[in-house]
Amino acid sequence: MTIKVGLVSLGCPKNLVDSEIMLGLLKESGFIITNREKEADVIIVNTCSFINDAKEESIKTIFELARLKEEGNCRVLLVAGCLAQRYHRELTEEMPEVDGLIGTGAIHEVPVLVRRALAGEKAFLVESPGYLHTSLQPRMQATPSYTSYLKIAEGCDNRCSYCTIPLVRGPFRSREAEDIINEAAGMVKQGTKELVLVAQDTTRYGLDLYGRPYLDSLLECLAGLEGLIWIRLLYTYPSLINDQLIRLIAREKKICNYLDIPLQHASNSVLQRMKRQGGNAEIQRLIKKLRAEIPGIILRSTFIVGFPGETEEDFEELLSFMTSMQFDRVGVFTYSREEDTPAASMPDQVPEEIKMARRDKAMSLQQKISHEKNRGKIGAQLSVLVEKKNTGKTYTGRSEGDAPGIDGKVKFTSETHLQPGDFVKVLITAAQPYDLTGKLVRE
Repeated sequence: MTIKVGLVSLGCPKNLVDSEIMLGLLKESGFIITNREKEADVIIVNTCSFINDAKEESIKTIFELARLKEEGNCRVLLVAGCLAQRYHRELTEEMPEVDGLIGTGAIHEVPVLVRRALAGEKAFLVESPGYLHTSLQPRMQATPSYTSYLKIAEGCDNRCSYCTIPLVRGPFRSREAEDIINEAAGMVKQGTKELVLVAQDTTRYGLDLYGRPYLDSLLECLAGLEGLIWIRLLYTYPSLINDQLIRLIAREKKICNYLDIPLQHASNSVLQRMKRQGGNAEIQRLIKKLRAEIPGIILRSTFIVGFPGETEEDFEELLSFMTSMQFDRVGVFTYSREEDTPAASMPDQVPEEIKMARRDKAMSLQQKISHEKNRGKIGAQLSVLVEKKNTGKTYTGRSEGDAPGIDGKVKFTSETHLQPGDFVKVLITAAQPYDLTGKLVRE
């Protein structure tokens, strides 16, 4: 009998890589993969539990898909990922709709879980989070072929006081450089033109294996892959952005002049309570150095407002820092009180309405900064990766300064027919707060 499996992936790109590996393993084991949930005999929800909103989205999705046991073909509903790893007891006791769980440490055992659940067993595979995938494992890409995520490490050793990642993903562990390069080479052979490197902390890559941060060496090898055009770095940690990495980004054309650096705050007192390495002065020196040595670099960051003990003065310091640093891209999140973290038991928890007001104020400021920076691009010619044909002669794509799924788009017109995955030059003619508008430049 042919068994159809559908998978819904929630959360970050790192979770998406896990989903692609599970799909590859299931396909290799003889299951039919479908993206039509109503047709699926087995539905897997790969969940996120990073903050409260992510947990709520995961639980809501599980309940919505559980209805397909009545309205569709679903015989088995399985929950995978961070929520299953962290809350396996609660899910087992409180959600009878769920037929099995698979934690972050047992991703490679997903075919076993599916077979056991189909046989009528309530199967729970939640192990210590020590799993690390290899290039030998099959992977079914869920992104367009021209853009691929490359997970170079798993887990985290930073132990920020608000974060549950070490609990659900385990300690930091790097993949062997040779294995990563083999996987990347296979992706490029299959049509990948943009590699997006991800990990909980990409700048820590190799420290556990090679005795030093090894990201620069890995990037040099990846840049040698023929046919690859862009290499993009996400989740870099400021204290490990060293001179070798900066010089390499400045020198190597394939590495995007783009860095995602989650800073979380600018007040030294808040950063200390967060257990973040480095303070305001060190961060400012780094930002100024990056801009001096890599002209035109696009900098993205994220900040948390409403952390326990954050005063109005702390928040104003953050706003002043954002105004001074003029980041190109910023995401602002309200602090989420996560059980089993040091921050959850800290005094002076900030009321929810104050958190929301601070987030809105910070994002309003950033929208003005982003709009002004985008206006500065009017008249420039940007290299754009075509992603979609719209109606008529209009297209949507991304520039070197736009990461997939989180940053803006470039919308442009072209008299020439283009394909997704093409790289073209676009003259920017108008700017919005987050997106750009332009027209194709004939070369």
